Amino acid sequence: MEEGSSRGGGKHFVLVHGLCHGAWCWYKLAPLLEAAGHRVTAVDLAASGVHPARAHEVPSFEAYSRPLLDAVADDDDNNNRSLVLVGHSFGGLSVALAMERFPRKVAAAVFLAASMPCAGKPMGVTIEEFFRRVTPDFFMDSETLVLDTDQGPQTAVLLGPKLLAAKLYDRSSTEDVTLARMLVRPGNQFRDDPMMKDEALLTAGNYGSVKKVYVVVMADACSSEEEQRWMVGLSPDTEVREIAGADHMAMCSKPSELCHVLLRVASECA
Repeated sequence: MEEGSSRGGGKHFVLVHGLCHGAWCWYKLAPLLEAAGHRVTAVDLAASGVHPARAHEVPSFEAYSRPLLDAVADDDDNNNRSLVLVGHSFGGLSVALAMERFPRKVAAAVFLAASMPCAGKPMGVTIEEFFRRVTPDFFMDSETLVLDTDQGPQTAVLLGPKLLAAKLYDRSSTEDVTLARMLVRPGNQFRDDPMMKDEALLTAGNYGSVKKVYVVVMADACSSEEEQRWMVGLSPDTEVREIAGADHMAMCSKPSELCHVLLRVASECA
């Protein structure tokens, strides 16, 4: 269910990866947070990273997010707001679901160049906006896969090597690009999932009650600064931080700068 957990003082950071990725993508950031005295859990969502399920065995967004929901539910500081959830990219939607389910456990949620929905609107609005903004050739050499699930055929994508290098890891090291090429798995965005279309799913009383921080990645070639700030505009109470010179995978290209932002969030929640 999870990788890289350690106990210590301070907050408990729960790191949630984006589409096709896994807990492995936080390998630079996790030790920095641990060295600062915080507990860190990097979660593999269903059919991601080393999670044993295959993509066709995960028929719903609820099932996909289950490892995160279980990790939050099992946190031993019950209702003490000890958790700082960090969602990257598509992982922001799973974080939003955890905030709705367990608002009294979460001190803050950090959305890193992430899909950040707002209370009272369907989560899928953020995904549809992304597809509205990108050109048809955006996914380059990525593969589209049809999954035969218990809920009927669904579509997944496997991010291609050229896309990874050009639009996600364009400011990261060659080693990071190589690691991603070896470890990415097919990812399902669940665009037709009922949960993505439910206007009543995220409420002001639960999701809206948790402190939200959006980290704008200024040099992101995958999600433009304009798109990131559009999501912030949907939730005007969101605090904004910026990281200059980072690509979409800011945890790889600018881990120290990202760590500084997260430590500041943790200190403000103390």
